Amino acid sequence: MTKPTQNITADTARPPPARIDTANVADLITRMRAGERRAIAAAITELERLSAAAPALLQALQPHLGHALVVGFTGPPGAGKSTLVNAIIANMRQQGRTVGVIAVDPSSPISGGAILGDRIRMTAALDDDGVFVRSLASRGHLGGLSPAAVRIIDALDGAGFDIVLLETVGTGQSEIDVAEVADIRVVISAPGMGDDIRTVKSGLLEIADVMVVNKGDRPGAEQAMQQLLGALSIRATISEKVPVLKTSALNGDGIAELVKTLDVIGARVSAEPAIARRRRRARYLIARAAADLVAARIKAGGKSSLDPLADSVLSGIMTPDQAATRVLEG
Repeated sequence: MTKPTQNITADTARPPPARIDTANVADLITRMRAGERRAIAAAITELERLSAAAPALLQALQPHLGHALVVGFTGPPGAGKSTLVNAIIANMRQQGRTVGVIAVDPSSPISGGAILGDRIRMTAALDDDGVFVRSLASRGHLGGLSPAAVRIIDALDGAGFDIVLLETVGTGQSEIDVAEVADIRVVISAPGMGDDIRTVKSGLLEIADVMVVNKGDRPGAEQAMQQLLGALSIRATISEKVPVLKTSALNGDGIAELVKTLDVIGARVSAEPAIARRRRRARYLIARAAADLVAARIKAGGKSSLDPLADSVLSGIMTPDQAATRVLEG
């Protein structure tokens, strides 16, 4: 077992052994780009585990990255995110586009793995070689994503998928990591969830490129639309830029309009250099790794290790910022 004093987290620990031969990475990527599902799955496994083969794999993928558009879906539980993503997959496949999907599920409290509820609902992906779905455990990350999601985006992008759809776990409050990872952010709500605006927290409103009221065939859908439009109008800088759409994923209403809206926004996003979009995801990875290292350092020392700093803050000798800097400096 790794000693606690080494300040190790799941993503920074000594890499597990590779399940693929690092000498055959080039062959693996050739098979991925040919659409071989077993090769794509193997690569994703190595990247998710951050195994010994992962660095070589990431480097070899670099020439093939920057093609896929990444669309993130977030919102409160019960809004129908998975069902909506399933309907979008079906629409995009009718247009001949290939789709990679990362469905971030809640982690099992026992094994830490994904519960797979999202994947079960995505029936449009069944027996379709143009769709690849990977479930990913949130592993307790409050932002709704784990850093492994970015590496899996690279695998799907490198495999040649046109679109990568990223569905977050659905806490509805703090999962704004998707803003740093996705090229387009879709925030989903639904009528009949109590106070509709409160179920979509202000942070999610601010990151939205598209607002969707799903389950639009239910009573209260129009009211939810008006509430969202009103909330967006308060933020004058974004009110004119954020479309608010109504969909019903189960019967297909509004799906075509939503996909067209994503295409319009996607055209603007694609005008931005791909390296800029990828750099944004790299910044997210660095910030997450730094936060995880600090958390691991505090955990390794135990809560009592902070007591001297806490006493200094209480007495006014230090500000909280100064104490935090001391923690970072070790």
